[in-house]
Amino acid sequence: MISELNKSDFYKCRGIVNEKGQLEIIAVIEGVNPGRVFVDDSVSPTSGFVWLGNNDGFLFIGNAENEAFNNELNNFIDRVIIPEAKKVRLNCFEGIGNHIKWNKTIEKVFEHRKLGSWNQRVYEVHKVDYKASNEPAIEQGYEVVKISDTFFDNNDGPIINIEFLHSKILEFWASPESFFGDGIGYCIVYKNEIVSVCFSGFVVGNVHCIGIETLEEHQGKKLAQKLAHSVVKDCLESNLVPYWDCMEVNKPSIAVAENIGFRNVFNYIGYYFLFE
Repeated sequence: MISELNKSDFYKCRGIVNEKGQLEIIAVIEGVNPGRVFVDDSVSPTSGFVWLGNNDGFLFIGNAENEAFNNELNNFIDRVIIPEAKKVRLNCFEGIGNHIKWNKTIEKVFEHRKLGSWNQRVYEVHKVDYKASNEPAIEQGYEVVKISDTFFDNNDGPIINIEFLHSKILEFWASPESFFGDGIGYCIVYKNEIVSVCFSGFVVGNVHCIGIETLEEHQGKKLAQKLAHSVVKDCLESNLVPYWDCMEVNKPSIAVAENIGFRNVFNYIGYYFLFE
């Protein structure tokens, strides 16, 4: 029977996680980033899935050929997951395998649900690969600022949209304190408004998965590329490994990563179906 683990029991899943798979799963299991974990056996799990705290997918871990678990998945998703997902305004289920054997299982288990898929690419950059000379200049008036706790608090009120930064950080982190304890981040300010952010979304050991977003009206000005350089430089100076995870169809994101010197380390398939 599928059940949800208490956070204090997440450690029980360490042995069934593919260490060479997605960083996000390990970040949740290690308690660095928020998320929920559902397993076949709360005492000694062999199969399960992790619901990322930023609602960016359900990642399947462990034995992909566990018939008892697989046979219960559809009913559990309909009965438990979909009502919970709708509360946070999710309109589809995004399922991802922590290793390649899950692809066949996901395709079989959800074949009746009008299943779609996409390709995802994962990159890393190390000091030897970093292309510092490709850092772009940005237009006058745009200022790169490191995200400090003082800047985040905005006590003097100079930033008019500080809620944008708050919502982005808390999308990935349980609290600002958690982020400042483990993460790194920079933003670009224009006329007292944050127009682009780049920060550690998930962290495992010395590996930092980078999240990035630029307001639509300020896109096309190389702001994301400028910020990515800032975060990458900060990481490399501290012997941290920047990690970049993006959809294969997101050509601008891939271009930014490769221009900086990120190298493609592995790829995986994501699946989705809409809630009825």
